[in-house]
Amino acid sequence: MSAGDAAPPPGSRSLRTALLALIAVGLVLLGGGAAVALGIGRGEATPTADSVDAGFARDMGRHHLQGVEMANLALERSSDPEVRQLAFDISSTQTNQVGRMQGWLSLWGLPFSSGATPMAWMDSGAGHGGHDTAGMAGGLMPGMATEEELAELRGLSGTAFDVQFLRLMIRHHQGGLEMAQYAADHATVPAVAGLARSIAETQTAEVTTMTGMLTARGSTPMPAP
Repeated sequence: MSAGDAAPPPGSRSLRTALLALIAVGLVLLGGGAAVALGIGRGEATPTADSVDAGFARDMGRHHLQGVEMANLALERSSDPEVRQLAFDISSTQTNQVGRMQGWLSLWGLPFSSGATPMAWMDSGAGHGGHDTAGMAGGLMPGMATEEELAELRGLSGTAFDVQFLRLMIRHHQGGLEMAQYAADHATVPAVAGLARSIAETQTAEVTTMTGMLTARGSTPMPAP
């Protein structure tokens, strides 16, 4: 491993991890507070537990949390400035969005998780088209990394880490796209539909950016989920 690929010293890594945790907590609180300040749930029907709005908030929140986990790992392990900037953008944006979605669920009096099959809410409502959830092994939603893939990523360093991080994150973004597009079209709460639309647009743009970064590092994306 070259000097440029060396991992940061343990003390620096621990401090950075602690700071990221504090930032994450603050962003979650900010997101939840923003939901209250915007009056979500006031003057409109409260979504039910099996609605598109609640299902999207739960499942996209869970999908995002794994994206944040991988992005924070890149902030700890990568020494590539371009990868680190991307990871910071993903971590901060998606942590804030998780806070907003959890804030909505709290306002609606709904739990952050349920026993329902992931993305089953995409089957609700006449004419919505539905979604095939039969192939979700282990409850993982499309694009999510397995525990084995995450363990492999944690064991890499240098360019090998950067390449695998980009490959996993591209697939992760692609996997969440259908969910975001569906909620953008079928959510009944305007703020939920707006966030879903923003997620779809942002992640589509980031996939293009990451694919270019991956090409520059001599690799190619995984098959889309």
